[in-house]
Amino acid sequence: MPNKIRPFFASLLMTIFCLSSIANAQSDDALSSLTPKQQSIVLISALTAQGDLESLEKALDAGLNQGLTINEIKEILIQMYAYTGFPRSLNGIITFEKVVKSRQEKGVKDVVGINPEKVRTDKSKYEIGKENLALLTGIPPSDTKSGYAVFVPTIEVFLKEHLFADIFERGVLDYQTRELVTVAALASLGNVNPQLRSHMNVSMYNGVTESQLRSLIALINDHISTKTAKNATSVLEQVLINHK
Repeated sequence: MPNKIRPFFASLLMTIFCLSSIANAQSDDALSSLTPKQQSIVLISALTAQGDLESLEKALDAGLNQGLTINEIKEILIQMYAYTGFPRSLNGIITFEKVVKSRQEKGVKDVVGINPEKVRTDKSKYEIGKENLALLTGIPPSDTKSGYAVFVPTIEVFLKEHLFADIFERGVLDYQTRELVTVAALASLGNVNPQLRSHMNVSMYNGVTESQLRSLIALINDHISTKTAKNATSVLEQVLINHK
C-alpha cells in the first residue's frame, strides 16, 4: 500500500472508532437515564404527593402525550394513596378525570390500556402479599416479626394484604415502575427518609439505576424544590455507600 494512502486509512479507522465509541456511550446513557414516559411518571407522582394540582394537571396532560395509557395513570394515582394518603390520591384522580374529559372534548382519543387483574384466590391475601413482597425486595419471606410488626401487628397485616396483595396484584405497572412512583412520592413528600432510603434500595434491586435516581431527583429539584432535592440526594448517597 502506497505511503500516502496509509495515513488516510489510519485516519478513517480512527474516525470510525470514535464514532462507534460515541454511539455506544450515547446508547449507554440512554439506557441509564429516564425515558420521557418515566419522567412523566415521576412528575405525576411527585406533584400528586405535593398536592400541586395546577402543575399536576399539566403533567397528566403531558403524560398522556408521552404515551402513558389512561389505566397506567390510574394505577399511579391509586398507589399514591398507600404512600401519601387518600386526600392526595383522590385529588389526583379528580384532576385526572378533568384532564381526560377535556381531551375527549377536543377530540383526542387516548389509549385506555390493559385492565387491572383481580387478586388470586388460590391463597390468602396475606400469603400473596408475602410472596409479592419477597419478589419485590429479593428477601425471602419469614414468619419472624420484629419492630412495628410486633408493636402494632394490624398494620403489618394491612401492608401484606392490601398494599402488596390488593394493589401490587393489579398488574398494569411493573415493579420497577411502581418503585419509581413510590420513590418520587416519598422524596417529594419529605420527612420520611427511612422509607425513602428503603425504597431507593428496592428500586435499584428492580433495575432502576443510579443515573435514573439522580434524574428523578433533578426533576424534583426543578418542579418541587431545591431543599427537597438536596434531602433526596443525601439519602441516595447513603444508599450508594451500601451498594459499593
